[in-house]
Amino acid sequence: MSTTAEPTPADAALGVGAWLHGVVREADPATLAGIAGMDGTPVRAVRAAGLVAVVSNAPLTEYGEEPLRRNLEDLAWLERAARSHHAVVDTLSRAGAVVPARLATVHRDDERVARVLVEREAELSAALARLTGREEWGVKGYVVPGATPRTEEPAGGGGAGAAYLRRRRAQLTAREEGQRIAAEASTAVHTALADHAVAARRHAPQDRRLSGAATAMALNGAYLLDRAALDGFSALVGELAERHPELRLELTGPWPPYSFVAEPSTEPAPPEPA
Repeated sequence: MSTTAEPTPADAALGVGAWLHGVVREADPATLAGIAGMDGTPVRAVRAAGLVAVVSNAPLTEYGEEPLRRNLEDLAWLERAARSHHAVVDTLSRAGAVVPARLATVHRDDERVARVLVEREAELSAALARLTGREEWGVKGYVVPGATPRTEEPAGGGGAGAAYLRRRRAQLTAREEGQRIAAEASTAVHTALADHAVAARRHAPQDRRLSGAATAMALNGAYLLDRAALDGFSALVGELAERHPELRLELTGPWPPYSFVAEPSTEPAPPEPA
């Protein structure tokens, strides 16, 4: 789906486009009436090809091609838009499977939205089937300065004195060594979690200014889980935290399945919700 507004004629600048939030199989009109869209009015449904697109009114003075391009460079505007968009998608995801649209997917009108549903019916239906009964969960791993990984002492390894020296050496390693240890631990954690998930994605670690954490993030993983598998997955996160004290693991979610919606190859290829 497009990440910017579709081109519109200059005389349509005062019109209203359609900001796409996501696609579902069905949407209760009463539920939609209680969800505020991008302009503060309730979202609405556009139905075609057995699918439902949930959209907001998007005044083209703000969401048209040129205004949107400028607004996407305004961090305050972008944050407000992202929060509003996510609030709608999150509400839809709690009612059932949803294929979230990327931020700032704006179409000229409802007719164009319906045409997209028809053109992409097979792809969207397959995605909804794959996401039904499943949720996205995140696991973030933050570096614990000074912590040493737990390792098995090799046989004949020199006894307690040698073991102490090895532990002491690990505590005094250079920053590069600490980064290596954290990287290896985060890879091991992600691999173990991915084995217990339907699908997994490893995103780039968030900057501290975005994460708000006191230490660096080494793991920013997303995992698609069957709802029934959550308890076991949560227990595994706890086991891995004990096994890898060099990382502080944080389980977050559930989130709409932003990380597990494939983008069409013909369009430009989002932040895991904080």
